[in-house]
Amino acid sequence: MSLAASPMMVTNLPALERIHQGKVRDIYALPNDRLLLVATDRASAFDVVLPTGVRRKGEVLTRISAFWLERTSAVVPNAFIAVLDADNATVLGVDCDPDYYGRSMVMKRAEVLKVEAIVRGYLSGSGWAEYQQTGLVCGNPLPAGLLKSMQLLEPIFTPSTKAEPPGHDEPMTYEEVESLVGPEQANAVKLRALAMYRYGSHHAAQRGILVADTKFEFGVIDGEVTLIDEVMTPDSSRFWPMAKYFPGKDQPSFDKQPLRDYLDNLDWNKQAPGPELPDEVVEAMSDRYLEAYRLITDSELPS
Repeated sequence: MSLAASPMMVTNLPALERIHQGKVRDIYALPNDRLLLVATDRASAFDVVLPTGVRRKGEVLTRISAFWLERTSAVVPNAFIAVLDADNATVLGVDCDPDYYGRSMVMKRAEVLKVEAIVRGYLSGSGWAEYQQTGLVCGNPLPAGLLKSMQLLEPIFTPSTKAEPPGHDEPMTYEEVESLVGPEQANAVKLRALAMYRYGSHHAAQRGILVADTKFEFGVIDGEVTLIDEVMTPDSSRFWPMAKYFPGKDQPSFDKQPLRDYLDNLDWNKQAPGPELPDEVVEAMSDRYLEAYRLITDSELPS
């Protein structure tokens, strides 16, 4: 794929049935109870898909996810089969343009659990807002006097609902997760999300990235709680450069927080349609995503 390739904003695979279109990913049905997850270059913020794409973003999301999934499958079951490429597309039943290679994952189909499994290692975002008001985050009591962006003594599980558009995810307590999916599955989701975060945050820290928080999605395959969808990417996580970390304030980041910051300064009501993004914001986002990939995987994104 050319480095100068235009961002992929729309997918078109007429030979396959598209069964879901998300803010970033389009999902297609494949034979043998499998799915094709195509990560586009669409950018979203405040639950609005923006009209401007970010070059190579989808490749970064897919390849970082594959990096984690391949390294953790022996500990946490996952649905990952392969990243689509020229060598496996025909075998996997996908007839597509090469533009889809590198940005698409073939996954086992799962029964999706309607829980966003969020793990926080640092106090930021909505967790910080809730802590200021109540001293809690999703039912987890925290010590008084913590600062914004401060590292927590231990990572905490702070789930939320998995709302269908145009709804918004809402915080849940662990007891509410148990009521929704049952105690056994709730326990598996919590323990596996925490295990993934601990592994990923330790690996990332060795490479100069602090994973402030991240979001996982789980489903059930053959009765087993299984990790599905993307894993610890700049879209699903807050990545902070360790060298610039200082608690008590907002942190510079490798994720899309700079996009949110730019949009916050616009006279925009955060409703669709979203505004076009200037070139400098798009390029800054692309550079951050590519740098996050390089640091985490210790390699350059394949061209």
